[in-house]
Amino acid sequence: MRVNWRMIFDPAALPQDPDGLRAKLTEMAALLHAKEMALVALQGERDHFKAAYEEAEAERQRLDEVLQQLKRAQSGPKSERLDPEQFQLALENVEQDLATAAAAREEAAVDTPGEGRRRAPARRTLGHLPRHLEREEVRIEPADTTCPCCGGAMHEIAVETSERLHITPMKLRVRATLRPKYGCRSCAEAVVQAPAPDSAIPGGLPTEALLAHLAVAKFQDGLPLYRQAQIFARDGVTLDRQTLSDWIGRTAWWLAPVWERLVRHVLASPKLFVDDTRLPVLTKGKKTTRTGALWGLGRDDAPWQGALPPAVAYLYTEDRVYARAKEVLEGFRGVLQVDGWGGFKRLIEADPAVTGPVTLAFCWAHARRGFVEVHQSSGSPIAEEVLRRIAVLYRIEDAIRGQPPDVRRAVRQEKSKPAVEALNAYVEEQLGRVSGKMPVAKALRYLRTHWEGLGVFLDDGRVEIDSNSIERRHRVIATGRRNCKSMDLT
Repeated sequence: MRVNWRMIFDPAALPQDPDGLRAKLTEMAALLHAKEMALVALQGERDHFKAAYEEAEAERQRLDEVLQQLKRAQSGPKSERLDPEQFQLALENVEQDLATAAAAREEAAVDTPGEGRRRAPARRTLGHLPRHLEREEVRIEPADTTCPCCGGAMHEIAVETSERLHITPMKLRVRATLRPKYGCRSCAEAVVQAPAPDSAIPGGLPTEALLAHLAVAKFQDGLPLYRQAQIFARDGVTLDRQTLSDWIGRTAWWLAPVWERLVRHVLASPKLFVDDTRLPVLTKGKKTTRTGALWGLGRDDAPWQGALPPAVAYLYTEDRVYARAKEVLEGFRGVLQVDGWGGFKRLIEADPAVTGPVTLAFCWAHARRGFVEVHQSSGSPIAEEVLRRIAVLYRIEDAIRGQPPDVRRAVRQEKSKPAVEALNAYVEEQLGRVSGKMPVAKALRYLRTHWEGLGVFLDDGRVEIDSNSIERRHRVIATGRRNCKSMDLT
């Protein structure tokens, strides 16, 4: 590094005596050292900001990629559209990268020396973890409990406790059942032995706990059997998929009476959420799948303080036609919260002796989806206005959720009903103005066609504004369906 000495001192002003010259040179060396240290500090600051800029630029590029995926999914050709679940994966990756960068910054801050730096306060987690979880205490004693002032023994005055969530990986055990035999020494004839305990699979390998674990992992957590086989293989236990499939089938046979009672119990409810989702099924002897329907019958009375506990029952049919809906809902009497599928409408036109009197309450979430798509694609002011009016209804619902039915009905009559009537007038007005071929006209016609069912919630405090309660339950089915695509449908 070159130094401009003329900027540091004036040669003409140098002292002529040796001692003065020596003192001046010492002063110059100290000044030079200070400037070098300042330069090093500036270089470190430059590197810090450069790294921060590169990190921010990388984050911007990741977020831009997520945004482009979202645009392609919304407006691009159908072949380029992504499954909505893929957005969650993209966002998870961004969040993971941000957490990695944050951890690096925190570690660098700890390693960087600095005067007056204080340790960050401990994050207290007491009371945030469920009390039913087993607690394992780890006590950490100081290396020396001798007083640094007087050398005397110190006594405990308090205990600082922090809790973290810990896990013990799945532990496979072998349950050995011992049944001793007893014989008579006198006659040497009688032999006594306790009978073997009942087993869900006579002579089989799994216990009932293992069968329950397999079923929950498959149907609730979306883990196909081939993935579960891989998990067991890591512990040295080889279980092929055919064996696991046999165990699941036998488990289903044992649980069939429970399922049948659950279906009867749910169908006896005065109000149900009903929705179906597609279910690819692999036919024996064929390589391709056919699409069946899995009907979800849900009861959720918590929003209006109902006495019945929440419950969901699923029924499978080979296809999705009115005859199947009639079979699934045979004998039901009450309010059905559904989407606008025509098969549900035929239920109220059928013989009440077969299906029972049914009232259809249509879903406002389905009604608004058409306007969301139109507004996102074209920025239609009509769609924007309808969405704004529907948002008012949802804000009212947020305020009365968890209230008794009579309170909910009173608020809806006072606030929601005028808003719904005004929306109806707006829809009729716009239908007379816009071309019937426009996408927004299709969304408006959906509202008008289903208007009677969309207004049921105004007069019945038990009815929700949408059927999202059962649709959320279908996410589990979608997870299993997506995971099974990578291999098979087991």
